[in-house]
Amino acid sequence: MFLQLVLIGISVGGVYALIASGFSLIYSLLGFSNWAHGEVAMIGAYFALLGMTMVSLPFPLTVLVGMLAAGLISIINERFFYRRIRENKSPTMFFMIAAMGLSVVYQNAAMLIFGARFQMFPQILPVSSIQIGNVYIGVLDLMLLGIAAVALIILEFLLERTKFGLGVRAVASNSYNASLLGINVDRVFALVFLLAGLLAGVAGVLLGLKYNVYPTMGNVALKAFIASVFGGLGSVRGAILGALVIGITEALVSGYLASGLRDLITFSLLIFILLVKPSGLLGVTVEEKA
Repeated sequence: MFLQLVLIGISVGGVYALIASGFSLIYSLLGFSNWAHGEVAMIGAYFALLGMTMVSLPFPLTVLVGMLAAGLISIINERFFYRRIRENKSPTMFFMIAAMGLSVVYQNAAMLIFGARFQMFPQILPVSSIQIGNVYIGVLDLMLLGIAAVALIILEFLLERTKFGLGVRAVASNSYNASLLGINVDRVFALVFLLAGLLAGVAGVLLGLKYNVYPTMGNVALKAFIASVFGGLGSVRGAILGALVIGITEALVSGYLASGLRDLITFSLLIFILLVKPSGLLGVTVEEKA
């Protein structure tokens, strides 16, 4: 049972990691927590649901539709809201206020357009499990784990092995010096928001498949934010590690104790880590948080 719960926790933690990595990418550039990021995932889930139910798209295209919708919304957020604040050299707190406002707007817009009721994706996989030794794991959990792993591997490659990743690290270190070296800072910001939106779109679709699609499903981004703080704000690898730890912890608590205690244990673990290591597991120094 322990191994089974760990595998389930890793699959859910992988989905958290997709959102948490977007949190960390944006934080590394702008130094604020993008509270509208969960709603970006929610919008991706709704568009994917529409593609599957109204147009009867196959599942791979459904995921692509969700990714593109979320990526587009993320770019719109950066271009028309966050960039203006950045160009005005406003305090970092203004970014967080704008993000909170966008979160409320998107949630209420989804309620008006789609209604407040829960909606489900059509069943695309049999409700069954696969036996691995003495461990049984659901087919859906395996699919979630596989898709999340592929997306995170691609993200790691982009950040560590490409010129884009080098540009992101340069801008995150010092955007002014990066611009002097010929890096188009505005383009880097736009591409980072696009990448974060694409990852959130994948996460939204996967969460919709495992649970339901509803206007406030973006609140799961709170878990992703906790994972980012847990691993170290500004560190993508830390966010992924923190998300996996949280996913496994929640699965074990639900299996051995009670599902109602998941949030209590998760927040308690976060508080303990911050007391012991305030910069997070991977030791990213954070001087200002918003």
